[in-house]
Amino acid sequence: MKILITGARGQLGRDCQAVLSPKHEIIATDLPEFDASDANQVRDHIAAVRPNVILNCAAFTRVDDCETQSALAFRVNAEVPRLLAAGARVLGAHLVQISTDYVFDGARPVPQAYAENDAPHPLSVYGSSKLAGEKAVSASGARCAILRTAWLYGRHGGNFPKTMLRLALAQPEQIRRVISEQYGSPTWSWRLAEQVRAVIEAGAVGVFHATAAGHTSWFGFASAFLAAMQVPHQLAPCGIADYPTPARRPVNSILKNVRLPAAGVNVMRPWEADLAEFVARYRSELLEEARAALSQPKRTETAS
Repeated sequence: MKILITGARGQLGRDCQAVLSPKHEIIATDLPEFDASDANQVRDHIAAVRPNVILNCAAFTRVDDCETQSALAFRVNAEVPRLLAAGARVLGAHLVQISTDYVFDGARPVPQAYAENDAPHPLSVYGSSKLAGEKAVSASGARCAILRTAWLYGRHGGNFPKTMLRLALAQPEQIRRVISEQYGSPTWSWRLAEQVRAVIEAGAVGVFHATAAGHTSWFGFASAFLAAMQVPHQLAPCGIADYPTPARRPVNSILKNVRLPAAGVNVMRPWEADLAEFVARYRSELLEEARAALSQPKRTETAS
């Protein structure tokens, strides 16, 4: 199949390229060469490429920035999916849209999980914009699959475990406080890319939850990762109130993957197993990257 990937340089986009390319023809697009929020550019590009599948990994994911840049958030997270869905409908292509746990408010008691048919209720601009994207795709008339994921980490780009690794290497004796009152399922971007492949190859449609099985807190995630990396560290649990942020985040981000197993396409595994495989595969590279980042001179702000 010919697969057009938007947001191809991101964490998930890069893994999707690697996972899909052995069997499929990949057309990878991203800013600045391709602006998916430009209706004319989207229409012309889709018409020229004529893909069988459009995989949208493009998103404005800086959750706190979305609060002050709501117009940009809705343009990227809602308007772009609408434009891509319109193009997919014209061609009869299969659209795969990546969404998020932030469409839920997280008020449900832990460890109760959110299933695909639970009513969304976002707390933030980010969550609202992603939900608007879901609705636009669903209303488009295109053949579409919406995959909600959460707590994504991987080899490429910036993410939570990489940040914790840099902090631990920089000052292993310093106690780092990590939130223990938010819960979710750490999900490896490579495994999610394999799940995307399974959905594409099955031609599955509908809304699916696609996170690793099981759950933990941010504190539990950081502790497990740094222990697996065999890096000296000092962590202490703390509450949400210790780290106030502009955007409200769900306390409970645990998603239950009901529809993937029902459709016979589930490839997601327990988060602990995936984290162990991630570390086994990339430990040396992660350490090298973190140490290189720490060796760079710190940038200083200058008045202009």
